[in-house]
Amino acid sequence: MTLFAEFRVQVGSPVILGNDGFGEARIVPILGGTVSGPGLTGTILPGGADEQRIRADGLTRIHARYVIRAEDGALIRVDSQGLRHAAPEVMAALMRGERVDPTLVYFRTVIRFETASAAHDDLNRALFLSDGQREPDAVVLRLTRL
Repeated sequence: MTLFAEFRVQVGSPVILGNDGFGEARIVPILGGTVSGPGLTGTILPGGADEQRIRADGLTRIHARYVIRAEDGALIRVDSQGLRHAAPEVMAALMRGERVDPTLVYFRTVIRFETASAAHDDLNRALFLSDGQREPDAVVLRLTRL
């Protein structure tokens, strides 16, 4: 599978909602970012969020929603759902905001796009798989078309 695009999503400090019995609930604000690659280029607009549920064993369920302004001005909604997990000591380092070796972390999401732009209508008709990497202030997603 070939690279469709790379997203560099700038994120803020998480808002910790607490553990309601289903795991710790957190909302991570999306502050902006960039999209670059052969399939799509543009800017990630501020205002989205990554809603997370973290189990006691560190398994994190991710559901992020945000908007891209493509290079041609089209607006594209992103809906990204996935999982992240690693050994307990690696997850603990991630939660402290430390940089960790991405090969030690399973981080995958399935991405669906929605747009009213006729020029980008093909995005409405496909699913994308991302391989993710968490950095201290950003998430990097490398997308391939499924």
